[in-house]
Amino acid sequence: MSFSVQFLGTGAALPTIRRNPSAQYIECNNRHILIDCGEGTQTQLRKFQIKFQKIKIILISHLHGDHYYGLMGLLSTMSLLGRNQDIHLYAPPELKEIIDLQLKASGHHYDFPIHFYPLKEKEKVKIYEDKKIEIYAFPLNHRVATFGFVISEKEKDFRLKGEVFKMDQVSLQAIPFFRKGENFFDENKNQLIIAKKYILPPTSSKSYAYCSDNAVLESQIQYLKNVDCLYHESTFIEKHKERAEKTKHSTAKQAAYLSKQSKVKKLYLGHISSRYEGVEPFLNEAKEIFSNVCIAEDGMKITV
Repeated sequence: MSFSVQFLGTGAALPTIRRNPSAQYIECNNRHILIDCGEGTQTQLRKFQIKFQKIKIILISHLHGDHYYGLMGLLSTMSLLGRNQDIHLYAPPELKEIIDLQLKASGHHYDFPIHFYPLKEKEKVKIYEDKKIEIYAFPLNHRVATFGFVISEKEKDFRLKGEVFKMDQVSLQAIPFFRKGENFFDENKNQLIIAKKYILPPTSSKSYAYCSDNAVLESQIQYLKNVDCLYHESTFIEKHKERAEKTKHSTAKQAAYLSKQSKVKKLYLGHISSRYEGVEPFLNEAKEIFSNVCIAEDGMKITV
């Protein structure tokens, strides 16, 4: 199973030719997730040849326009193309009113169900779970109610030693037992088959965290402990720290410090302000604190 993230928009409030507003597409164990949906997101999905009708879950971090202005257009396109599969939408509660008002004003409707889940969490809370993954939301420190997200794989099954399994002609009925690390009693041969001979340890489960607009707080460390990859906003560099504090945004250095304290394995910086011509100052500043850091770019696809 794969776990990948494609950055669709890595810019801040103002779209530029190089950077769209915030949006990310996550594929995790055949689950298809969109985080934030800034202006132009559906164009980015087409540009990078992503089959957006597969998207089942949409997570909106907060209701500043650069994080959701593309949502109505995307939902409308999905409807026009004949979508009938449900969408599960997690967002601040006011978004429901915004969607309903726009549909009423336009006399439009969607031909598929949207299940809306209002985010009001005051701590890290599990908001979605199935057999393969879990999604958590947690509060961030911004000018409006804002949430970060962690997507985690559940504990994986044991792997089969295929050649040994075939060579010994073990019954196929043993597979679900071996996947769980359990022995299997073959009634036909009246024998207990020990799983250890036929299995390998599970591959490690991975986790990905997304922190949009926020001024870093020490309390956030607990929400991000040991995640494999973290995308964190770094709208400013230290030169403009006062501006960051005033607007409740982060600098590259602050994001790096949070990553180090949280023991994150890799950091991706994004939400870069359009005021900066290059990204080297962000990278250099962050690397003073945390070495395993990269600047996210539109279209970049990573494996968690």
